[in-house]
Amino acid sequence: QVQLVESGGGLVQAGGSLRLSCTASGLRFDDYAMGWFRQAPGKEREGVSCINWGGGNTYYVDSVKGRFTISRDNAKKMLWLQMNSLKPEDTAMYYCASYDYCSGSWLPRQYNYCGQGTQVTVSS
Repeated sequence: QVQLVESGGGLVQAGGSLRLSCTASGLRFDDYAMGWFRQAPGKEREGVSCINWGGGNTYYVDSVKGRFTISRDNAKKMLWLQMNSLKPEDTAMYYCASYDYCSGSWLPRQYNYCGQGTQVTVSS
């Protein structure tokens, strides 16, 4: 059974930092690109970042470039999203998911597996 479990969300003031973690089990982690997408109430799902299987290729949505960093450790089957200089507009549920690829044409909704999400709330 494939499981992706996110953690690390919480309430933080604007300008603060959070590090999201995703622990994978039940899948060959290094067979997949991995990514994070987010969804806020009343808004469409938005792809935040993805990373290819080897970690050498990453993609970020323009709104988080320079503030967020995605990384992975295939041996530990873990994915992270370091989020710095957080803004109120970053408030959303953040989901970890596996994908067939990561590139500029990445489609966040076309995931293989997805976790339950972790809430990030940024206060102004």
